[in-house]
Amino acid sequence: MNKLNARIRRSRKSRIRIKLSDSPRLTVHRTPKHTYAQIITPDHKVVASVSTLQAGVKENLSGTGNIDAAKLVGELIAKKAKDAGINAVSFDRSGFKYHGRVQALADAAREHGLTF
Repeated sequence: MNKLNARIRRSRKSRIRIKLSDSPRLTVHRTPKHTYAQIITPDHKVVASVSTLQAGVKENLSGTGNIDAAKLVGELIAKKAKDAGINAVSFDRSGFKYHGRVQALADAAREHGLTF
């Protein structure tokens, strides 16, 4: 089993649990250069999304693939979720380990009002 297959296996396991909870989910995806976050409803509609590719986000950062960028993405996704009327979500880390950028994004979202 390689790293990709292990990550996909972890993501399937967590998404089954999230599906049973029937709540909106905050999905996180990361690449070496960028970080992405989306709020998806149980009926698979994207309510809010933020990434380091967006012009307003990219301008405020020195680099887009680091912890500072993930914190900013977490802060902005929490604000957009509150504007959409969502206060509680399930955290879908897409099989990525809860460490580094994924953890920084989650902590920043919690600090700005989202509850997991």
